[in-house]
Amino acid sequence: MSYVHEGLALFEGYGDGEAIVHGSRRLSYADLRTAVNATAASLLRNGIRPGDAVGVAAGNTPEAVVAQLALHLLGCRSAWIASNAPPSQRADFLAMAQVSHHLTEPDVTWHPAGEVVLGGEGEPQSLFQTGGTTGRPKLVHHRHDFFGNVLASAQRTRAAGGPPLRQLAVAGFWHSSSQAAALITLFSGGTLVQHDRFDAAGFLQTVQSERITVATLPPPMLYRLLDHPALAATDTSSLAMLACAGSAIAPSRLQQAIDRFGPVLLPAYGMSEITLIAAYSSAQHDPAHPQRLASCGKPLAPARVEIRDEAGQEVAPGVVGQVWASARLMMSGYWGQPELTAQTLVDGWLRTGDLGYFDVDGYLYLVDRAKDMIVTGLTSTNVYSRTVEDALNAHPQVAASAVIGVPDPELGEAVHAYVQLIGDAAVTGDELRRWAVARLNELWAPRTVQIVAELPLTALGKLDKLALRQLHAAGLRNLAPARPSSPG
Repeated sequence: MSYVHEGLALFEGYGDGEAIVHGSRRLSYADLRTAVNATAASLLRNGIRPGDAVGVAAGNTPEAVVAQLALHLLGCRSAWIASNAPPSQRADFLAMAQVSHHLTEPDVTWHPAGEVVLGGEGEPQSLFQTGGTTGRPKLVHHRHDFFGNVLASAQRTRAAGGPPLRQLAVAGFWHSSSQAAALITLFSGGTLVQHDRFDAAGFLQTVQSERITVATLPPPMLYRLLDHPALAATDTSSLAMLACAGSAIAPSRLQQAIDRFGPVLLPAYGMSEITLIAAYSSAQHDPAHPQRLASCGKPLAPARVEIRDEAGQEVAPGVVGQVWASARLMMSGYWGQPELTAQTLVDGWLRTGDLGYFDVDGYLYLVDRAKDMIVTGLTSTNVYSRTVEDALNAHPQVAASAVIGVPDPELGEAVHAYVQLIGDAAVTGDELRRWAVARLNELWAPRTVQIVAELPLTALGKLDKLALRQLHAAGLRNLAPARPSSPG
């Protein structure tokens, strides 16, 4: 029996309980179960069969949830396309995914259509684009065991006996971690509140009006919440967990968030390939160890994490190496790329491509993506962008920063920073460089600082360093000229 059959049985038991809220629409579990069966029947009538590969382009809507469950009920392989991806990238994705059909915002006729009972003809599985921050997105392949583990996680959540989750989802349902979180909420009998896009004022209003208990934001979105004038007057007391994931959060901003929201912050480390690796519970934060605000916390059992050198050997605490991880919610491989899969998945472990280290107390610290590390100076020193960004972000007038390496005839690579300021702050790039030198040194501090109106983000809300590199390579000196910047 597939995980969907078990999930639909759970939906039947939840009956008229509220399942999904999207704008003015409020769907019960009975509505959701009916929609999944009706859509599966409609797909069958339109020629889709078990084992088919179906591309899906959908927003953060109930129809997206229904489409995934209906396709998996039929034993299809769904291929999820970022809703804001350019046409050329969509075409490449669909060709790589080898789809035979394509759904765009499926039109669901929600009326009883009987049960769809299939078995053995096809395996429910999905393909997802990676974040694409270091190059062309890859196709992460999750098979039925991944979704079965999502269902099992939901069952453990329900068995724990706490109140039903009320999750506010702003990240696109086309991302694997967003799907996992949404399905855990639904399979455990909670309520999924969906927003089509992130808007700080709307997010805060919904947290208050819907009594949201769980939400996940990437750091740039969390920063916008912290800087929004409506935050002070918003009742956020319902929040039991505000996860921050997708990229590293600046320790200074994390402390601001803890001060405002309380001990509900949960910086988490994961990726498309492996959903959850480690997390740092701010409820357990010890002020005697402020440096831990820069960590990812500790691995979450049963996940395993090791730091290994280039030869694949585990290194001692304090030594930087590549992060290797193993967990339940892990990909089967990269679709259509067996060589890359073999390089990434080794003996049940996933080579994350992240560089980091453990301290002596077992806290995990990330310092950079292996591809983002900057090699600079006459001694070819390894400079980690996370360290430089944390120093810049600690400035009281800085909202966010992004550090990249740029070609330099003298140094090989030079450290270059793009900085977004808070409100009408007037600090200059030269002043920020001196701030960084005082906290780091001349080698690690940015050689050039460029102040921009807004940093580019990927569709997942991550800092888009690929776009910044392309911008620099094109010879453009400003993203959106708004304030003075340092020369060069």
